[in-house]
Amino acid sequence: MFLLNTQCSYRMCIYLRYAHIEKYMPSLSFSQMPTSSVKDETNDNITIFTRILDGLLDGYDNRLRPGLGERITQVRTDIYVTSFGPVSDTEMEYTIDVFFRQSWKDERLRFKGPMQRLPLNNLLASKIWTPDTFFHNGKKSIAHNMTTPNKLLRLEDDGTLLYTMRAVLSLWKDIAQDVSAGVGATYAYPNSEVVYVWTNGTTKSVVVAEDGSRLNQYHLMGQTVGTENISTSTGEYTIMTAHFHLKRKIGYFVIQTYLPCIMTVILSQVSFWLNRESVPARTVFGVTTVLTMTTLSISARNSLPKVAYATAMDWFIAVCYAFVFSALIEFATVNYFTKRGWAWDGKKALEAAKIKSLQFSLALQFGEKYTIG
Repeated sequence: MFLLNTQCSYRMCIYLRYAHIEKYMPSLSFSQMPTSSVKDETNDNITIFTRILDGLLDGYDNRLRPGLGERITQVRTDIYVTSFGPVSDTEMEYTIDVFFRQSWKDERLRFKGPMQRLPLNNLLASKIWTPDTFFHNGKKSIAHNMTTPNKLLRLEDDGTLLYTMRAVLSLWKDIAQDVSAGVGATYAYPNSEVVYVWTNGTTKSVVVAEDGSRLNQYHLMGQTVGTENISTSTGEYTIMTAHFHLKRKIGYFVIQTYLPCIMTVILSQVSFWLNRESVPARTVFGVTTVLTMTTLSISARNSLPKVAYATAMDWFIAVCYAFVFSALIEFATVNYFTKRGWAWDGKKALEAAKIKSLQFSLALQFGEKYTIG
């Protein structure tokens, strides 16, 4: 009897302790239930979105643009430049690293679900319609594929799509200091079917990162955007233009071209202070300065684009070359007339000596009454 009461008291004690813990820390009794609930909810969401995507792509034809036969498809674009440069004057091109964004609305991809925005894998981009946008003055482009293709695709519940990609673009550049990037319309659709507009207007649609300049010979002063229309035999197309305003750094050309040319011209004028009879010294000055100017002109021309007209630097080098070459011609002229003067003076002296010799001979033979002159 005593043993039974002891066992009952022990069980009662355990029960009271359990009740006390459950009262003040009820979460300990159900610690595993929230984790299981989260997993179930996650699995349910994945199942829901899988069914949504399967339903959206069921019967979807990516060969047809949105709103075909009903409305014009509007594509909004903007550019974020992460790296600008370098600019090659000789190749007449420049390079930029950009995030190129496009956004349009496709009613066929509307959905209803627990989320308003659905991030998608870039593989889905090949299964839906995307605008075949091109850069009008593009030379070549490289899409980033490390470690996977750098593409982003987002779908909103109203069918609005955001398609972003990262690429390195090499674009043609004219001889002017300003460069431009022309985002052209599609090859397949004229303005009557697809039209392009800037996403954030003409002020914030093209942004350059603050530390994105990679220019050695230019300063990036800013950028402006605009819109142009071109007409071809297949229709009228829209070109979204972005102009980057550059200012050339003059220091490189001052050190490499202007100062050496000025010093060479000054050196060529030193020969004027030498004695005209110092033929070797003046010859060395003249020939050396002419050869130096020839080397400088060739070097300067190699760093400039090959154009069919003369630039300001060409005129400067031509004037310097004229000064140097004229100094050499001046020495040749002075030397010629100096030698000729010496020859004329020697001829006169020889004739005078002959006359004196003849007078002396006659004086000895006939006396002083036979004289010449």
